[in-house]
Amino acid sequence: MTGNTAEAEDLAQEAFLQLFRKISTFRGESAFSTWLHRLAVNVVLMHLRKKGLQQISLDEVDTSQDEPIKRDYGSDDRRLTGSVERIGLQKAIADLPPGYRTVFVLHDVEGYEHNEIAEIMNCSVGNSKSQLHKARMKLRERLRQDRGVPPVGESLPATEPVEEV
Repeated sequence: MTGNTAEAEDLAQEAFLQLFRKISTFRGESAFSTWLHRLAVNVVLMHLRKKGLQQISLDEVDTSQDEPIKRDYGSDDRRLTGSVERIGLQKAIADLPPGYRTVFVLHDVEGYEHNEIAEIMNCSVGNSKSQLHKARMKLRERLRQDRGVPPVGESLPATEPVEEV
């Protein structure tokens, strides 16, 4: 997230210091790993907020990488592709039915286990697993549609038939 190894190491150390200071606030309502992950993410986010946003000129050539990115106007920007895909994924998650979305976010985003999700949602572990599977299938199908890939089982439209000689 920082793009700098030394800075990332400093933030990891800061996260462990925060762990030492705040271990008494852990309530045990979720997995310890989930709580630690959230603590580390918060340390990084606070650091990035203090640091401020990096200003990048659109006119200057980027020399931060080994091979500067050639500016071809009208072509896809490789650095923005990930952001566009992330926005599409967020929209696809938002469009899931509420139950599927809740289980998906709790399990795949927040890191809860199925038994914890079952407790939170007042359902069975099997129901949690089933809804997660269905949510992933719906997301997969939605993302395929967004990319223009035909649904599973269908093929791309054929071009012209090939004649045998």
